[in-house]
Amino acid sequence: MIEPSKTWIISICFFLLAACSAYAQQPAPAPELPPEESRGYLGVDFGAIRDHFGPLPAATTGVGEINGEYAIYQGEPRQQSPDIYLGGQVRLPTGTAQHANEFAAFVGPMFHFTDRFTAGFHVQVRRINLPNSVYNDQTFIRKNMLLLELPLVLNYKFGADKDYFVEAQIVPEFHPHFSNSSSGPSPYPNPSLDHGYTLRGIVGRNFGSWYLRGAYETRFFKFSPTLGNPYNLYSWRSDTATVGVGLSF
Repeated sequence: MIEPSKTWIISICFFLLAACSAYAQQPAPAPELPPEESRGYLGVDFGAIRDHFGPLPAATTGVGEINGEYAIYQGEPRQQSPDIYLGGQVRLPTGTAQHANEFAAFVGPMFHFTDRFTAGFHVQVRRINLPNSVYNDQTFIRKNMLLLELPLVLNYKFGADKDYFVEAQIVPEFHPHFSNSSSGPSPYPNPSLDHGYTLRGIVGRNFGSWYLRGAYETRFFKFSPTLGNPYNLYSWRSDTATVGVGLSF
């Protein structure tokens, strides 16, 4: 269980989400969406990732990602109904000895507050295959994590043709489900999450049928100092910076 004194990020997310939902119910001039508005995208991103586990030195390597989403349902802005998006992400570092492979899928609504600003949330499942580590000449086997996440998503388009965009995501992390890694079972019990969060920012430009973008993400997991987290080896800070290109459709 997450301690009440350490849930400020979760509280902020749900407060903002509640405020957005309440605002969406108020009568407002209906935004006019241009007919050429894209319903989704599919692209690849490349950059660097820096991971720091507990007392171990930080390690940096290259990383590649596949990102995509598609509006499986387009709402009616005049009736304040949201678009429903389905999407996912694959993250593969070039070195997995000290870095994690990740796979995520999500579905969720995005509300149109104006023809430039949308906000909503995702119901997301993320699998993280954590690497093992060597500490005090012993191999520490980390279990894989399966996370249920609820990212709050804010998106704003600007420029004369609304071809520039910025996006922010705030993700409180909840207690994960653990499973054995491919290295075999761990001799330790499951660790207990104290608190965690992910913050992600994206900026880019849409050129019609394709786009360019840059992204930065910082993530932090702090686990309680129990038997399942010896030497604090599960606690994890990760920073990722990427640039990408893809198709808009």
